Amino acid sequence: GDDGLLKVLRLETKPGDKPGARGIAAPSSLSMNQPLEGHDRAVINIAWNPMGHKLTTSDENGLIIVWMLHKGLWFEEMINNRNKSVVRDLQWTADGKLICIAYADGAVIVGSATGSREWGKTLPHRLERVQWSPDARFLVFATAEGTLETFNGHGDPLGPVLLQP
Repeated sequence: GDDGLLKVLRLETKPGDKPGARGIAAPSSLSMNQPLEGHDRAVINIAWNPMGHKLTTSDENGLIIVWMLHKGLWFEEMINNRNKSVVRDLQWTADGKLICIAYADGAVIVGSATGSREWGKTLPHRLERVQWSPDARFLVFATAEGTLETFNGHGDPLGPVLLQP
């Protein structure tokens, strides 16, 4: 959100008088409404860690915060600011063990859920998006030039993806 506005809301679904109702049609109540304070600029990326009760956010200044759920409340677990470029995308692996952070200037950092840096490199492209394969063996980067670049999970280049019109 603008000016660092970030909230975590939890909707608890209640069995109600609408059997089979799902999504927004299901009866629910708000069980959490916690503002997360730490960003002072617009938050532009958010990624849930699917297994570790973590949330990772970045803002337009490049500040990254990893939030951790502890005893029902969210706390800052780790803060990082490379101070060189904005984060264009960040994605956790499906098992929640690794996160890939792609910066606009081509820098890539892969880190673990425990906070250690696994590997990093600078690609000769302006990066826009990143996506892990479901088994975390491969990464695909979308570039500002309109290309897709593939790497294995250890950062070794596999080459561009050739797209046919």
